[in-house]
Amino acid sequence: MAQQQQGQGVSMAMMSRNPSYYYSGEADLERALGVGVPAVPRQDSLFRDASRAGGGGGGGQEAAEGWARTLRLAFQCFGVLYGDIGTSPLYVYSSTFNDGGIRHTDDLLGVLSLIVYSFLLFTIIKYVYIALRANDDGDGGTFALYSLISRHAKVSLVPNQQAEDELQLHMSKSSSLRRPSVQRLASTAEERAQWVKQLLETSRPVRISLFLLTILATAMVISDACLTPAISVLSAVGGLKEKAPHLNTEQVVWVTVGILVALFAVQRFGTDKVGYLFAPVVLLWLLLIGGVGVYNLAAHDVGVLRAFNPKYILDYFRRNGRHGWVSLGGVLLCFTGTEALFADLGCFSIRSIQLSFAFGLVPAVLLAYAGQAAYLRSYPEQVADAFYASTPQLLFWPTFVLALAASVVGSQAMISCAFATISHSQAMGCFPRVKIVRTSRQYQGQVYIPEINFLLGAAACIVTLAARDTVVIGEAHGICVVLVMLITTLLLTVVMLLVWRVNVWWVAVFLCVFASTESVYLTSVLYKFLHGGYIPVAMSAALMAVMGVWHYVHVRRYKYELERTVSAERVRELMTARELQRVPGVGLFYTDLVQGIPPVFPHLIEKIPSIHTVLLFVSVKHLPVPHVDPSERFLFRQVEPQEQKMFRCVARYGYRDRLEEARDFVAALVERLQYYVRDVNLYGGAGAVGPARVSYPSSRCDSIGMGKSASYAERVQLQRTRSVAKGQALPLGQLLLLQQYSSSSTGGGGVHAEEMLTPAESFSEMASGMAVAVKMSMEEMARIEEEQRFIQREMEKGVVFILGESEVVARPQSSLLKRLVVNYAYSFLRRNCRQGDKMLAIPRTQLLKVGMSYEI
Repeated sequence: MAQQQQGQGVSMAMMSRNPSYYYSGEADLERALGVGVPAVPRQDSLFRDASRAGGGGGGGQEAAEGWARTLRLAFQCFGVLYGDIGTSPLYVYSSTFNDGGIRHTDDLLGVLSLIVYSFLLFTIIKYVYIALRANDDGDGGTFALYSLISRHAKVSLVPNQQAEDELQLHMSKSSSLRRPSVQRLASTAEERAQWVKQLLETSRPVRISLFLLTILATAMVISDACLTPAISVLSAVGGLKEKAPHLNTEQVVWVTVGILVALFAVQRFGTDKVGYLFAPVVLLWLLLIGGVGVYNLAAHDVGVLRAFNPKYILDYFRRNGRHGWVSLGGVLLCFTGTEALFADLGCFSIRSIQLSFAFGLVPAVLLAYAGQAAYLRSYPEQVADAFYASTPQLLFWPTFVLALAASVVGSQAMISCAFATISHSQAMGCFPRVKIVRTSRQYQGQVYIPEINFLLGAAACIVTLAARDTVVIGEAHGICVVLVMLITTLLLTVVMLLVWRVNVWWVAVFLCVFASTESVYLTSVLYKFLHGGYIPVAMSAALMAVMGVWHYVHVRRYKYELERTVSAERVRELMTARELQRVPGVGLFYTDLVQGIPPVFPHLIEKIPSIHTVLLFVSVKHLPVPHVDPSERFLFRQVEPQEQKMFRCVARYGYRDRLEEARDFVAALVERLQYYVRDVNLYGGAGAVGPARVSYPSSRCDSIGMGKSASYAERVQLQRTRSVAKGQALPLGQLLLLQQYSSSSTGGGGVHAEEMLTPAESFSEMASGMAVAVKMSMEEMARIEEEQRFIQREMEKGVVFILGESEVVARPQSSLLKRLVVNYAYSFLRRNCRQGDKMLAIPRTQLLKVGMSYEI
């Protein structure tokens, strides 16, 4: 019995010192808890830890948000988000009744009822109260949903994700810790989430379909950013014909083009400044159309408020049949711009959007639609110009000016949405490299992309000149809107099952209601595909081709490097060669590869047999989270032989994080490298002996704190460590669980240097975080300090950025399609997009490019 207790104590002590227990034994712990997961072989630890989000994920946005900031953001929402939805009364009725006019005055009640309940169902319920909650730590949009899914399942097509198994079972501490011997079965929702996760991870067709849906929605959003300015501004300028009948269509179109050019020219000032500039305009616009709506209700027919009874929808379809179904293509324009509410969430917050939406937008827009319906009940022949005809003559010029300004604002909403979406997709490796300008120091989600701004502006002008009519553009606009909404519904369904783990009946209701209604709207707009619907489809097809080609070659190139990583024996042979010369300074060798040394490195040594005294292989990796805390930015691993001073480093960023300037990046990297060198000397490798080389748990647990991504075992271990440090005892059940977990794990008794995570900031933090006494001689401390000073001296001698750029070509035996894609399409994109040194802000005087051809 005593021997058994002693063995348990040894295993507990080894577990407290060795974090590899957590990584190698989680599958056993899951099996003990009744969660079946496949065994995964131990992976490269730097690769494994590089894929972990860490604790700086940027959550808690709403908790830290004060009311002053909320009101300020709510004010900006009017200037950025609501222009498109707010200006839809300009053209909804004219687009709905464009085929034969109003056949029966009660049709107005049916259409108004459709507008009210479509607005309620899609804009308010789906987006404002459901989709906004499915944000990725404060960021919204289609790609944010994809990132949220990829954080819970390995759906990315790039093989650089975390390989370790994570606990999927939510455990009740009171039951699972006190009774570890009882296998607690997962709930039905958790089993279903596990099934969805396994389906996403094991089925390549499902993962490819999910990716294609995501980039299709992204392409549609970008296309919509061309169509929204065209239809909004053209509708507003068309009102000039009321006061100047001599104006022809040609003149109206060219005035519209001039305004569009000015609109895209001011985008460089940023969403923050544009929002403050336009917000008063939209507020006045909403007050005006709401007031005009009340006037029309009182002056013409207040009885149109009966349209809140949904029976008028049934009566409308019963009377009009196929014509009623076709008219849905005009009705759906009432909720255009809803995707911008979701995609631009990174610029604002949930609470600010909900506040401004409920008390500003909804009452004004619904009153405007009701007022126009009341006017058209008396004057149905005016439906082609319902908005300006229903406006009192005394208010025409103020209305026209505000309509023009508000239409410009409506365009701003989708332009900001396109910028945010492209920025996100580029960070995830799904869009060619373009320059991204952060326009606000306070709000990191506000960006401006010069190249995309130019292309969007040119496309908007071309569409306006080609279509020359709001009806044609409206039919094209409708396809973008409804397709993005349908894809969002599908992705939200996956989030509900995998992330939220909602009751399956509620998920079924959500999917049936929204997917069925959106499909009806989609069939309606596709009916007029040849009348303008082909415009966004053609644009989206071109964008999808660009994104697909870029991502395909990116994945294939990564797999090529992964299959040809340089072995440790080959690295040792290269570094010990007699002809190799070491030059003073620090070399930063940039590579996309996280799992090892890229094949371009021996190519460099063979051609130029010299390398810097300190060499780091740096991989800049974007995680599927908005932000990574700077304290967890860098992960290091020493490359053998140690005396060669070679390291691998992964610099982790979220897709909203700003890349530092080269000088700041090097300073932060070298500082963290010195911490790592100190820790390696203190805690040593597998063969370390002596009192100065002890093992210690990951400093992620001790000096920085546990993040959201930490596993259950890590949290239990952290609690145990803190309790021991405070002289407290853990509950018996928790000790038994730790003992059971430790006994089922395998691993050595010490922490290898490559197992180090983020470094502890000071010796005192490690001493307070663990009950471990670190003893060292003065000579050992002096040696550590000398190694740190050596790295500092080498950095002062100069830093050279070595950029490994590979030319990718298709193999000679490849198919014709693959050769066209790789040798021509991808090559064209790569030559005409920004180069890697510009994306990383590397000074040209410190840049060394190393080229190599890859045949994929």
